[in-house]
Amino acid sequence: MSSTPDVIMSFGDVAHAIQLALAPVFLLTGIAGLLNVMAGRLARIIDRGRSLTEQVLPQHLENPDTLHKELNRLERRRHYASSAITACTCSALLVCMVVAVIFLQVLLQVEFKWVISVLFTTSTLTLIVGLGYFLREVHLATRTVRIQVIARVK
Repeated sequence: MSSTPDVIMSFGDVAHAIQLALAPVFLLTGIAGLLNVMAGRLARIIDRGRSLTEQVLPQHLENPDTLHKELNRLERRRHYASSAITACTCSALLVCMVVAVIFLQVLLQVEFKWVISVLFTTSTLTLIVGLGYFLREVHLATRTVRIQVIARVK
């Protein structure tokens, strides 16, 4: 009687799994870049909020409604930036699960096509949601900041 298993995993199977997992890994790299930008924006929002609450500027003493409005805008922006980070992080986790399931498929010699499809589709949808929140935060930021151009006198 032979003690060798009926199904032997070959090097070609593992190499194929690595090839299949390569595209999702590139997607992870892109999501990581987006998360870096989003985290930077969130940090700036928080820093601005802290500076407004720790030092009250003269224009805010004259009109406390201005301070209240700006803090409300910052809170809305913080909410959108945080939601964008959460959604994109969930997307990255789902992509990691796709990679893991691809390798499990090769190791266990079991078809997980539906699982991979559902995970990847869900990952894409959560990335879309995250980008939507990010777009909303950027839109709010550009609406609240006005740059005044001063005419040069010659």
